[in-house]
Amino acid sequence: MTIIAFIGSVFSPYYAWARRRGQADPRNHCAINVALYGRGGGKRWSLTERGRDALHQSAEGLSIGPSTVHWDGSTLTVEIRERAAPLPFPVRGTVRISPNGITQRDFALDEVAGGTGGRHHWWPIAPCARVEVRMLEPRIAWTGHGYLDMNAGDQPLEQGFLGWDWSRTDLGGETAILYDTRTPAGGGRSIAVGIGADGSVRDIPSPPRVPLPATAIWRIGRGTRCEPGLRAQVERTLEDTPFYARSLVHTQILGCPVTAMHESLQLTRFASPWVQLLLPFRMPRIARPLGQKAATRP
Repeated sequence: MTIIAFIGSVFSPYYAWARRRGQADPRNHCAINVALYGRGGGKRWSLTERGRDALHQSAEGLSIGPSTVHWDGSTLTVEIRERAAPLPFPVRGTVRISPNGITQRDFALDEVAGGTGGRHHWWPIAPCARVEVRMLEPRIAWTGHGYLDMNAGDQPLEQGFLGWDWSRTDLGGETAILYDTRTPAGGGRSIAVGIGADGSVRDIPSPPRVPLPATAIWRIGRGTRCEPGLRAQVERTLEDTPFYARSLVHTQILGCPVTAMHESLQLTRFASPWVQLLLPFRMPRIARPLGQKAATRP
């Protein structure tokens, strides 16, 4: 399961169209994305974009439409009240994320030699957390390990990057995260960190980069890192979209064979007009509060 709260939905075609007309307000392009990967009827995807009138923020949390996120000092509680797309099945439930420790280090994803960059930041807030999921629709429940992070930037992603590969895995008492970005100038940044349950962060050796098979439907290129002499392989593809793939990948890091959550992003694909015309089928938009006429594509 993944949950992403967006203020200025970076993958929104509506936000991209608004930027092309001039300065766009990120608060007018908000969404909470929920992806469930249970077998059969437990698989759901929702990403409904809403306008500024549906956004409410405070020091303790935010609400976007009927869904809310609240921090009480020890637990982040997400109350989900969404509808799936393209088939409008309800997605309702509560998720509680309780970090073991909070990290104090963030990273400039676009930083290059000489210290330039800094327009895109990533903060792995709590790579080690306890998660409690209680979904009403679909009816599933579980507890386990989870991860909480945040990205922020003052430039559209497709202007700063060609794409990236990211992975996170549990090493038993420590979380390993690998981030490889690619920039339009031909460079990029490689980040390899180990984060303890107490939130301590250390740099770890970055294994060699290895290719993975492209996704079956949209042919998204994927790559990861694996120790020399060993193979990395895709165990399961969870999302295969025109510009993004999420997968479970088997690899080896710091001498440990692991299964990692892996993501590949191709922003050159996202920026293509034909891709952005497809996205509203999975990313509908409600531009005004319920009861008022919804906006259509500009």
